Amino acid sequence: MIKKQWTHRVRRALLAAGATAALAAGLITATAAPSQAATQGPCDIYATGGTPCVAAHSTTRALYGAYNGPLYQVKRASDNVTKDIGLLSAGGYADAAQQDSFCANTSCVITVIYDQSPKHNNLTQALRGHWPGPAENGNDNLANAFEAPVTVGGHKAYGVYVAPGTGYRNNNTTGIATGDQPEGMYAIFDGTHVNGGCCFDYGNAETTGNDDGNGTMEAIYFGTSTGWGSGSGTGPWIMADLENGLFSGVNRGVNAGDPTINHRFTTAIVKGGPNHWAIRGGNAQSGSLSTFYDGVRPNDTGYNPMKKQGAIILGIGGDNSNTGQGTFYEGVMTQGYPSDATENAVQANITAADYNSGSTSTGTLTPGSRISLQATTAPCCTSHYLRHNSADTKVVISSINSASPATDKANATWIVRAGLANTSCLSFEAADKPGQFLRHFNYQLYLNTDNGGSSFAKDATFCPTAGNSGVGTTSFQSSNFPTKYLRHYNYTAYIAGNGGTNAWDNTTSWAQDTSWLTAAPWN
Repeated sequence: MIKKQWTHRVRRALLAAGATAALAAGLITATAAPSQAATQGPCDIYATGGTPCVAAHSTTRALYGAYNGPLYQVKRASDNVTKDIGLLSAGGYADAAQQDSFCANTSCVITVIYDQSPKHNNLTQALRGHWPGPAENGNDNLANAFEAPVTVGGHKAYGVYVAPGTGYRNNNTTGIATGDQPEGMYAIFDGTHVNGGCCFDYGNAETTGNDDGNGTMEAIYFGTSTGWGSGSGTGPWIMADLENGLFSGVNRGVNAGDPTINHRFTTAIVKGGPNHWAIRGGNAQSGSLSTFYDGVRPNDTGYNPMKKQGAIILGIGGDNSNTGQGTFYEGVMTQGYPSDATENAVQANITAADYNSGSTSTGTLTPGSRISLQATTAPCCTSHYLRHNSADTKVVISSINSASPATDKANATWIVRAGLANTSCLSFEAADKPGQFLRHFNYQLYLNTDNGGSSFAKDATFCPTAGNSGVGTTSFQSSNFPTKYLRHYNYTAYIAGNGGTNAWDNTTSWAQDTSWLTAAPWN
């Protein structure tokens, strides 16, 4: 994308909560209990509003009340066999146990995200565009199937974790808006997993994989990029990627009416028609939508009329710009420009779906459990716990007790996840930093977001073994350096061998330093 910057203010229109509730009630026939499937899905609501879905993608739930097909397909690393992952029941939630069973003792990637609409606009691996990807032949990577666990309606599910270099696309669609035709789209993203790279998008893009000029895209962008436009605060912002510009309002540059929005689960909406478009958003767990822009097309050359081409992208820009990151759970595209009332009803359906971070128990090494890991080395460290620093990404041990600051307790709390590189092992996600995992780099332990590198999953995977110091403890063996174990040394965390050239491989207290107690979570 070509970088330009203009500045201007745009108006911000807020929708009254009472009106939202009334309109939602008129379009939803029943409100579901959190643990049950809704009687209608978002696409049933769009159809009632006269703007039917022409694409409906989700790895977590059905988007039609009657849908009972596959949500997505995974491929396992051990033998490259694929499997479709379906639903627990028609109109319900993903059957994550199918993935867990199929991918046991290996890892999996998401190969297909099925379109639940009658148009069959499935998303598959994005092929090389103007910008090459990191995979073979310049294609983009596929998402690790275990990197974004959640619960929906109380049921385990997995989102699509897009690390830089990951992307999905369909250049041969049916029914997607082209030219200046009207359309709408929404997506649910993780509001905490963002960056300033270009471009974490979902929506309408070029069919060529190239930058074909202003107005050839209309997609939801979510992130902290300030290269073309931005909103108020530090971001992330919901903006429209219209090609050669991320727009937060009518002008390029900063538009104060588009606020920072960073809910753990964020509803993001962009819709557009002839010389008219809007940005809306809200908390996908509760509350109503707000309107951040609603007006004419950008006042720069090439955006009125639009020249949309009708491909669908996820996680990348229209020219395959692939340095963005984010997490996607569900999203749709419509035929026609949806009314605010229809979108308000869809938002009510989304909040009723009950998205949650996926922590289901405490104090055990079962995936989904929240824990703290207590050091066992006496006499120095038996009151110390494994934690990440607040000021940087380093992982250390420090003393934590009931009087410790809340921040310290949060830093010392982890969510156990299935191993990203081997599901028979474990990974540890920071409870207070969703999407960030304990990983080693140059043998030292850090808290990092997946940077798209080929080794990240292995660096973040640890296999529990009987404690090296004896009964009652657990040691954690590095997945890719099996002679090395998670160890504290001089209050800093490493993977270390029992003897070696590095200072942290010192044999003194090695068995105790590599042995941990699984404790109840501090937070």
